[in-house]
Amino acid sequence: MLVEQMYTSCLAQAAYWVESNGEALVIDPLRDYSIYTKMAEERGVKIKYIIETHFHADFVSGHIDLAKATGAPIVYGPNAKANFDIQIVEDGEVLTLGDITLTAIHTPGHTPESTCFLLKNEEGNDYCIFTGDTLFVGDVGRPDLLDKTPVHSKETMASWLYESLNTKLKTLADDVIVYPAHGPGSSCGKNLGPETFSTIGEQKADNYAMQDLNKAEFVEQVLDGIQAPPSYFFDDVAMNKNGYKPIDVLVKTGLNAMDLEDFENELKKGALVIDSRVPDIFERGFIPGSINIGLNGQYAIWAAELFSLDRKIILVCSEGREEESVTRLARVGFENVAGFLKGGFKSYADSGKEIDLIISIDPYEFSLDYKHDDIKVLDVRKQGEWDTAHLGKAKHVCLSKIADNLEIFENDKNPVYIHCAGGYRSMIAASYLRQNGFKLIKNVLGGFNKIKDEEGLDILSEAVELK
Repeated sequence: MLVEQMYTSCLAQAAYWVESNGEALVIDPLRDYSIYTKMAEERGVKIKYIIETHFHADFVSGHIDLAKATGAPIVYGPNAKANFDIQIVEDGEVLTLGDITLTAIHTPGHTPESTCFLLKNEEGNDYCIFTGDTLFVGDVGRPDLLDKTPVHSKETMASWLYESLNTKLKTLADDVIVYPAHGPGSSCGKNLGPETFSTIGEQKADNYAMQDLNKAEFVEQVLDGIQAPPSYFFDDVAMNKNGYKPIDVLVKTGLNAMDLEDFENELKKGALVIDSRVPDIFERGFIPGSINIGLNGQYAIWAAELFSLDRKIILVCSEGREEESVTRLARVGFENVAGFLKGGFKSYADSGKEIDLIISIDPYEFSLDYKHDDIKVLDVRKQGEWDTAHLGKAKHVCLSKIADNLEIFENDKNPVYIHCAGGYRSMIAASYLRQNGFKLIKNVLGGFNKIKDEEGLDILSEAVELK
C-alpha cells in the first residue's frame, strides 16, 4: 500500500495518490492531470477511481480531463449533481482498491455533498481518513462557500458540520491519520495550522472545532471572524460542477510566443500584462502598466483575487518559466491567456521603448523616514496579520481590496511607502498602484517582518476597525 500526499504550496492544496496491488486512485486532483497519468505509467498501475471530496471553490480540479484520459469514474458523495457523468457513493459505501478499501463517510457542512473517505489497510484496520475541507489541521471548512445565492444559510451549514464532526469524525480512533485538502494559507478555513496532516487524537486535543461544545457554541465560533470569500471562489465551483476547457488546449494557446508588435497590439486592445518574474528582478525594469505577480509566491491565487477570470492576459516571463506561468493560472480558472512576449522583458528593453521601475528601500532607511518625516504608509497584509501588530501611522488595505481603495492616497504629493509581511505582496500592490497612475511609490524590502526589528517605531498590537 502507498499513500502519498501531493502538496502544492502555492495553492495550499493537497491531492492524494493511493495505490495497492496494481491499482491506484487520485483524490482531489490538480487541473494539470498529466502528473497522475505519468505517475501511473511509471509505476505500472491503473487509475481505478478519481475521488472528489466535494465541489472545490478555490481551484479547478483535474477530474474531468483525468477521467477522459484514464476512463476512471469520477466519484462524489451524496447530493452531488454535475453536468458530466459521475459515480455517487452513499454514506457507508465501500470502494475496493487492490488489497485495501475506502469507506465513504458523508460529512455535510462545508458543502452538502462533502464526503470523507476512511482507508482501511490490508489488515482491515482504520489507517487514515481523507477529510477534504471538512476537517483541517487546527480548523474546519468554512460553511459559507455554497453558492452566490445559497439554498442553505451559513448557520444551517455550520450546524450540519457540527453533526458531521461529532457523530462521525470524533468517533474514530485517535491514531487515524488526518489528510485534509488544504494547509496554511488557504482561504477555505479561517486559520489553518502550519502542518499539512495530523491525527484524529491531535485534532481532538488542539482543534477548537473538535472540543466539547454544544451546537450553538460551535456555530458561533465557526462563523466568528470569517472574512468575505474571494469572488472567484463561486466561479470555480461552477467550473467544477459544469465543466471547463481542456487544460491541454489552454496550455497550447498560452504558449503562443508573441513578437513585440503582436504583444503591443493586444496591450492596446486592453489585455492585462502579468509579469511573473520575481519581485527583485521586476522592480529593476518592467513594461509600463504590467502587474507583477511572481512565481515565487501564491501567484495564481493573487491573480484570481485581483482580476476577473475571463480577463484576457498576456505574460512576461523569465526564460523557461512560460508553461508554468500559464498552467498555474489555469489551476484557478483563467482560460484566456493569449500568449507571452517572446524574449521576455529583455526583448522589450532592447527595442529602446520606455520602461518603468519601482524604488525599493531597506527597513533601516524606511525607519528613518518614518520617524523624521510625515510619510504615507500602506500596509497590504491580511486582517489577522494587521490585528497582531502594525505601525501606528499605517493605513490598512488588504491586497485583495486594493482596487476598491485607490482613493486613499489620491493626489498625495508625498511618496507612498508600501509593505506587506515579506515583500511579495507589496510589489504586487506597488505595480497595481503604478498601473493606476500613482507615481510616488516606494516598496519596503523585507516587509513588516524586518520593519518590526527596527528601533523607535510605534508598533501597535490592538485590533481596530478597518476599512
